Order: sequence, then structure tokens, then C-alpha cells
Amino acid sequence: MKNSQGHIIKTKYNKRRAIECKMERKSASNPGYFKYNITIREKNGDVHTEPAYGTDMQDALSRLINTERTVKIEKKLERNPFLFFVVWVSLMALPVIWHGDITYTPWFVLYMFVSFASIFLAAGLWQRYLEKGKK
Repeated sequence: MKNSQGHIIKTKYNKRRAIECKMERKSASNPGYFKYNITIREKNGDVHTEPAYGTDMQDALSRLINTERTVKIEKKLERNPFLFFVVWVSLMALPVIWHGDITYTPWFVLYMFVSFASIFLAAGLWQRYLEKGKK
């Protein structure tokens, strides 16, 4: 990282840092929430500003971190949709691996129903979580 004169500044931090946080305004659409502009210094020294909303500064920071984490996971799943397929196949193969041949028993039908229901429930909860972060 360099200062304004071009000299290299050594820092003891090896993580991202929020170096400044300013409250912009009150939210017009959500009473009790505020808009903050958070200035972040990356590991490589780059500085940028991100908007964040929250009831207070700590809430805005946690929402910003949560949003960034969600975007990172979304990008990984978009780049590699095969990962979802592998999880689904392993869920379907699990009872056969553990219990041998239970294919034509009521337990297998119950397991398949619960597996599909849990996959769709997890996908629904994930979608609800993503939609909540966009508001």
C-alpha cells in the first residue's frame, strides 16, 4: 500500500478493514433504517465505498458482510451447478450404502419423500434468504 507521496506503508493487518462509515440518510421506505456508506480497504490496499442499510452501524456492517458472503456462494454455485447434482445423488444413494438393499420397502419410500421434501425446503429457505437480502 502506498501513501499520497508514493511511499510504501506497512500495515499489520492481513484482513479487509472498514476504515470509515458515514450515515447518509434515513430510509424513506423502511422507517427505523438508515443508509450508510462504508469505506473498505482490501488486503491489497484498494479502497472502495459500499452502501449498506441497517438500524444502526453494526447492523449495516453485518448486513453488508452477509450480502457479500451470499454473493460469493451464489457465484460458486452458478459456476459449478454439478455440485448440486452431486449432493442430490449422494442423498439418494445414502440409504443403499448404509442399509444394503432396501429398495422395495416402505422405509425407502419414506426416505425418498423426506429427501425430496428437505431439498425443496432448503432451496425455498435459501431463496427466501436471498430475497430478504435484496430488500
